[in-house]
Amino acid sequence: MSDIEKPLFGHPWIFIRGVPSLNFLPPEGPLEVAFAGRSNVGKSSLINALVGQKGLARTSNTPGRTQELNYFVPDGYSGEGGDLPPTAIVDMPGYGYAQAPKEQVDKWTKLVFDYLRGRATLKRVYVLIDSRHGIKKNDDDVLDLLDKAAVSYQIVLTKTDKIKAAGVPKLIAETAEKIRKRPAAYPGVLSTSSEKGDGLDELRQAIAETVGIARWK
Repeated sequence: MSDIEKPLFGHPWIFIRGVPSLNFLPPEGPLEVAFAGRSNVGKSSLINALVGQKGLARTSNTPGRTQELNYFVPDGYSGEGGDLPPTAIVDMPGYGYAQAPKEQVDKWTKLVFDYLRGRATLKRVYVLIDSRHGIKKNDDDVLDLLDKAAVSYQIVLTKTDKIKAAGVPKLIAETAEKIRKRPAAYPGVLSTSSEKGDGLDELRQAIAETVGIARWK
């Protein structure tokens, strides 16, 4: 199978680097999509479900465990010359974790903001929102930042299995209305359940199209 024919999802992904500061960022190469969200929004679980690997992104019952920008790419590429993966997924530190020391929170925040402002290969940020709680103040703060930095983002609702199925379309419509006038918001709200697998194919297809691939499989 040639590199062009390799599916974006459906074969193994690997962790390549944790980035505690911008000095450790990998060279700009593959187009990147990043995942952001409040601590405990289910970010690691969603990434694992997306690539079909339970242990790729670390999950924890302790909010705020992800303290670096964690890079994941499809396996099977040498990284040399033109043999680059088609995209990289970046797991960003969770925000809104009040129990972490302020100094640590400030450090994470600076890392994330500097990355958003200065990464030319970053194509889109998927901002995860817990469907049980909707958009909260600290989510709005992050959306404000993304608008200011002119970084394209799309809202992804998580844990939709935790609310009544009939409430999901209403929540999608309400969320879409809340972000309608935001300049950097990509239209269309995605809804997912890592546990049930709902919405994962739609998210995979959205990522594929974002990085210029017609189909994800």
